[in-house]
Amino acid sequence: MPFDKQTGRVACIGAGVIGGGWAAHFLAKGFDVVVWDPHPDAEGALRRLLKLAWPALEELGLAAEASPDRLSFAASLKEAVAAVDFVQESAPERLELKQRLLAELATETPANVVIASSTSGFSITEMARSTHDASRLVVGHPFNPPYLIPLVEVVGGERSETWAVERACAFYQAAGKSVIRLERELPGFIGNRLQDAIWREALHMVAAGEATVEQIDQAIVDGPGLRWALMGPCLTFHLAGGEGGMAHMLDHFGPSLKEPWTRLEAPELTPALRNAMVEGCTQEAASRTIGDLVRERDRGLVAILKALRAGRAGGARATSQTG
Repeated sequence: MPFDKQTGRVACIGAGVIGGGWAAHFLAKGFDVVVWDPHPDAEGALRRLLKLAWPALEELGLAAEASPDRLSFAASLKEAVAAVDFVQESAPERLELKQRLLAELATETPANVVIASSTSGFSITEMARSTHDASRLVVGHPFNPPYLIPLVEVVGGERSETWAVERACAFYQAAGKSVIRLERELPGFIGNRLQDAIWREALHMVAAGEATVEQIDQAIVDGPGLRWALMGPCLTFHLAGGEGGMAHMLDHFGPSLKEPWTRLEAPELTPALRNAMVEGCTQEAASRTIGDLVRERDRGLVAILKALRAGRAGGARATSQTG
């Protein structure tokens, strides 16, 4: 069943940083949003978050129907999900709480409505242990803040139906998200695992006195982070191989995987892994040549660097005016 953006009504269960961010995003895309959160200051906190986020959303461009007035608050969970087309659960990351809440949501929500959890690490299979009918439960994992960062990772569990995963993906795409559909459950999903690898190495370097916090942040912000915003690590290394692309990069630099550059153990660079990386880059590049990709990367880097320069100059001006 397609999702009607003009009349769609979304329930956000939990209105903390993530749940509130989801609510802001859905409102900016022109949905009606109903929120339930048992915290006594939930409504006040969400309205403050919305006031803070709305200028950025306006700058990005609002849907024609977008309005903070399309936000409402329900007195109970049952009331919140009684007449909605999609449910986004964003309760605190406590497994037993998630299990109880999802079981209740599955009972109270209409049978054709998908229930997506914003969990950052739990699998939907383990969260659905207490749920009699888990066919509509999926993970819809965002990145903070959900109203600005486009990525959402979608995956079903052992008892999730295919239609529910497909409908969740279609809904998020209609809501302007960049969607990754995982083929199977993976602890931490994709983004968090990559992020966590850098985070752990950062902690190792600080603990060993090898780098400061400021140096680590600078190394990413003024280094690979700029390229990753455009092409990610795989296409970035594809270009590192010059005209030979990923194949040349792996053949030339592959032995360095065994160098102790990080505390993570590198996988064996088998022919199968090498071929998967080369073929993956070829598919992602599509018809773009190395030269095309270099020009695309450079245009994007110039735009990012100009934006960062303007932002830093603006921050310096603001500091000098108030200092």
